[in-house]
Formats: sequence, C-alpha cells, structure tokens
Amino acid sequence: MQVNILLFATLKDRAGTSRLTLDVDEGATINDVRRALVERFPHMDVNVEYAIASLNRDFAADTDTVNAGDEVAFFPPVSGGAGDWPLLLALPTEPIDHDAIIDAITTPQTGAVALFSGMVRGHTAREGHPPQTDYLLYEAYEAMALDKMGQVAAEIRQRWPLVQGIAIMQRLGRLTVGQNTVLIACSAAHRDDGCFEAARYGIDRLKQIVPVWKKEVSAAGDAWVEGDYRPDANGGDTDAI
Repeated sequence: MQVNILLFATLKDRAGTSRLTLDVDEGATINDVRRALVERFPHMDVNVEYAIASLNRDFAADTDTVNAGDEVAFFPPVSGGAGDWPLLLALPTEPIDHDAIIDAITTPQTGAVALFSGMVRGHTAREGHPPQTDYLLYEAYEAMALDKMGQVAAEIRQRWPLVQGIAIMQRLGRLTVGQNTVLIACSAAHRDDGCFEAARYGIDRLKQIVPVWKKEVSAAGDAWVEGDYRPDANGGDTDAI
C-alpha cells in the first residue's frame, strides 16, 4: 500500500523534496515507514532515526499502524475556540498589525491585553547561533501547526479561565532583521486575571509543540534551528510546561 510522506526543515533539505509516497506492507507501523524512508534515502538515516513523526496531523508513536493513503510527516524537534470569546490563529506571511490583533480580541468586557511579539535579532551572543544574522526563513507543517496552536489556546483557557480573547500568530517565509516573527496576545477583564501569565505560557508552549522551524542565514552560512522537545513514547504531547 502507499502512504503519503511529508518532510520538513533538515529532512526536506537532505531529501531534496518535501513530499513523496512510499510503498509499505499492509499493517505497517510508523517504525516500518521510517525504515522504508531510510532505504530510499540512506544518507538520511540519522536524521530519520531522531525525527519526530506525526500521523494524519497528530504526534505518532513508532508502534502506531498506518493505512493506505495516510499522511505521515517527519520533522526535527520543534525549536500550537472556546465559548463566545474571540480566538485568532494564523500563519501569515505579511507583517502582523499589532493594533488590529488587539482590536480583534477585545470585547466590551476587556480591560487589559498582554501581548508578546518576537522579532528577528541581528546579533546573537548565544552558543550554537551565528553572531550575526542576515535573515531568517520560517516554514511550518501548516495544517498540523494550526491544530497545535488550537491546542495551546485550549490549554490557556483551562489554566486561566478568566482570559477572554486569544491570538496566536506565527509568520512564515523570509524575515529580515527587525521584522516581527510571532505574536501571542491574551485579553481579560483585569490585568490580574491571568493575561500576563497566559501570554508567557503561550509563547513557550508554541515553541515546544507547534511544528514551525527557522533557518538562520548569515554570511558564514545557514542552518536550521532545532529544539529538543519530543513527545512521549506513546506519541502524546500533553505534558505541558
């Protein structure tokens, strides 16, 4: 039977393609798909071995069974509506209008909005990163990224039930120094209703489970930035920070 394979970040670069189909036996598992992928691309054996797998847009364990036509994605570790409250999840390629986002998650009951906005840093004093960055390239497993962003929003609402509106946005494509890359905003009736804590949780959780990667490009070369979070042995990702 045939399964559809999606590759991201380092794996995509090494395979020279982001999409392909693989023939596997009936009853094959995710681990069998890994082996078939290594047979196709032997030079990627280490990358494939340590890659996170998803099955039909959710994290998968190596023992999970695949069926004909399933969508299986492999990617390196990632560097995510309730009631009547506004919820905005997006993967834009254009600059994020902060005022428009605040307006979108503000209601007549809102008295406070906490907003975090990440930017492209030109100079970095951190081991493993080039000291100077010319630009960043962001890519995502878009359908799964939106699903996981929804999960982050649901976790926020569970932890901080007084939070009203939530916006989670991650830009994709080429971004130059000084441009905004990501935005988390949470509104509430009062500033002590959890909006500060929720926004901080949102950006940390997004960087943990939402499949988005960035490539740092500088005069010295380029490299994908990979995280260290991995789902548990059963493919779960519910152990929130």
